[in-house]
Amino acid sequence: MPNSQKSSLADSARFIKQWIENPRLIGAVSPSGPALAKTMAGFVDLSRAGLVVELGPGTGPVTKALLARGVPAERLVLVEYEQRFCKLLSERFPGVHVVQGDAYGLKKTLEGKIEGQVAAVVSSLPLLVRPERDRVELLHQAFELMGDDGLFIQFTYGLTKSPMPLHARDVSGAYVGKGSAPVVLNIPPARVWRYRKAGHGGQP
Repeated sequence: MPNSQKSSLADSARFIKQWIENPRLIGAVSPSGPALAKTMAGFVDLSRAGLVVELGPGTGPVTKALLARGVPAERLVLVEYEQRFCKLLSERFPGVHVVQGDAYGLKKTLEGKIEGQVAAVVSSLPLLVRPERDRVELLHQAFELMGDDGLFIQFTYGLTKSPMPLHARDVSGAYVGKGSAPVVLNIPPARVWRYRKAGHGGQP
């Protein structure tokens, strides 16, 4: 069996183990597939200066895609809750900054651990298992770090509506979102959403 296939099977086993222990934190029984990871990474604007913060990297399929896209390792900050995944990510991606902490408390988690502007946030968090208020607060915190021209990228298995509640009272009219075509090569099929501040940064 090729090494890449062995690694993929090992990562799936890690995900299943973590999912069994805490399904609300993991949200999936397998890592994002290469097609989905490449789609997410492809929306990052390499010309915009600043850090790229990845939320919920797990075993690192999106991290790998971001590096392949051309994001320098020193510009990548990974926020991961599970200690075992943090150790794996540090070993797998030398030079990338791994921060253990709660992504839903993003500002506090990153306080004193990063310097400079954040250009984009790329999220694999299982948003749909969280209350609406948690998702709204995450979006607010992300744009506090990014500024008005930032971009928040999020994948979802829900193919029909935005995982961010854009019509909620606290966000209505403040943000705009756009979903990609379904990534049918991922199992299960997924969609990638991009969010921007209304009136800033061009189209999502």
